[in-house]
Amino acid sequence: MEDSPKEIVPLPQEFYEQPTLDLAKALLGCLLVKESDQGMAAGYIVETEAYIGPSDRAAHSYNNKRTARTEVMFHRSGLAYTYLMHTHCLFNVVSGGEEKPEAVLVRAIEPSYGIEQMKTRRGIQDSNNLTNGPGKLTKSLGVTMDDYGISLTLPPLYIAKGICPESISVGKRIGIDNSGEAKDYPWRFWITNNKFVSRHQKSEYEIKIKNVNN
Repeated sequence: MEDSPKEIVPLPQEFYEQPTLDLAKALLGCLLVKESDQGMAAGYIVETEAYIGPSDRAAHSYNNKRTARTEVMFHRSGLAYTYLMHTHCLFNVVSGGEEKPEAVLVRAIEPSYGIEQMKTRRGIQDSNNLTNGPGKLTKSLGVTMDDYGISLTLPPLYIAKGICPESISVGKRIGIDNSGEAKDYPWRFWITNNKFVSRHQKSEYEIKIKNVNN
């Protein structure tokens, strides 16, 4: 998908002020955009995970842990929370509102614009493997720790209305086996049968989408 994009308008602040679990689902199908000196790169969000601190043992803000890394989670919704995992930068959307440190991790996108630019950044030619993981998508888009704390309602990094999925699958989050009962929370959401999802697994249930508006 590489047609010239129509005018892309960032979603308003009000979009981010919905409850975190609702936001994690509403983000599916939205267009994640990063503008840079190299041009624009963007993809449709196809997989998310919700993290609801301070009671969520899998969240960085568990027990209201406030550090230099988690500080942005205590601010208003709709900011970018980027952090390093090993050598990878991961991208999250701050949610929950002031003093409620919650966030939604974007785990995968479907590459849509600036695909050749993404391939150059990743050093690969396989489009199917470009953005099917949280570290892959940030490298492809050019999202870095410099984006920490910026508003997602304005360029250069923002989210815009995209497509409406027909069905959303729901299951357990990935890679949090040491988080006690939180490892079993069904707070991972993905567009059913989308080939760009980071890891395919049997869903606990599916949600059929009737509303055509994101």
